[in-house]
Amino acid sequence: MSSSTLFINSTSGTLDTDQPIREAIPLGKLIGSLGLIALIPFAIASTTRLFGGVFILLTQFLLAIGSALVILYVITRALQLSEE
Repeated sequence: MSSSTLFINSTSGTLDTDQPIREAIPLGKLIGSLGLIALIPFAIASTTRLFGGVFILLTQFLLAIGSALVILYVITRALQLSEE
């Protein structure tokens, strides 16, 4: 393990504000894209009565899978940052 603290500038000892922003942008894009994908069956469910329940279940399934992907991304990125 390195002796430097994450998101802290080693020369001045202050918070490095650029690094958290660089880490948040891909995470925000991932969350946004998964949300847009899950919005498609939800929009279809609101327009149809016949298969509305099926599309709501599909939306919940997509959100569950998307949440798992986000958690896996965060854990993987945290492990990568801890090794640096």
